[in-house]
Amino acid sequence: MSSGSDTKPKPGKVYLVGAGPGAVDLLTLRAHTLITSATCLLHDDLVSEEILALAAPNALVVGVGKRCGVKTITQDQINDWMIRYAREGQSVVRLKSGDPLLFGRAAEEMAALKEADIRFEVVPGVSAGFAAAAAAGLALTSRITTSKVLMATRHLAAGVPGGLTGIGPEAALVLYMPGKEYAPVATELLANGWPMGTQCVVASAVGTPREQLITCRLIELGKAKALPAPVVMLFLPEAFKPDAFNTGRE
Repeated sequence: MSSGSDTKPKPGKVYLVGAGPGAVDLLTLRAHTLITSATCLLHDDLVSEEILALAAPNALVVGVGKRCGVKTITQDQINDWMIRYAREGQSVVRLKSGDPLLFGRAAEEMAALKEADIRFEVVPGVSAGFAAAAAAGLALTSRITTSKVLMATRHLAAGVPGGLTGIGPEAALVLYMPGKEYAPVATELLANGWPMGTQCVVASAVGTPREQLITCRLIELGKAKALPAPVVMLFLPEAFKPDAFNTGRE
């Protein structure tokens, strides 16, 4: 007859949660509920302090971010922690900035959880690209001119640049993690046939009190001031007048 101390806890569940662009009031209700009730919170560096403050006082809160390629914590370690804490019976929130399924390594984490037979759920969040378009007062699509939106990044695993080869002006472009040098971005897009007058938006820390926006034409992008990370860029194939941008908040 086994004692109660030998009884293994019922496995918990892992939630891959999108924290949105940073503002607490842009969290989904589902994300807010899970963050406040989780017993374990594994968060990226870009998740705001205001959102982390929602965690329960007794929750284990661990930063597992990898900024600018600095790997203080490996992806394998993150996967192991999610699995270990879930097997201990905890409610684990893997908190990611923006949306977890967009440039957030969710594919690797879901594969690890499936292999370990750990239950998981994905909770979408507001992506920085959509927040940037909203802040600038611009639509990413138009019934008349633009029916496609392309989301891309210039940084892949191990610091390999993603590149913009083949991306032409047939779709609105949302570019994540463009890097600190804007001139190469402009050069590649111009080589791909984007007009020099294409209107660009460079958004830093969008959706937070530290938000900064720069609007310019593509030919001017290389001379634009580099904004602090995180940065997302928008490129609209339809020409907009300068006064079409909403570059300030009430």
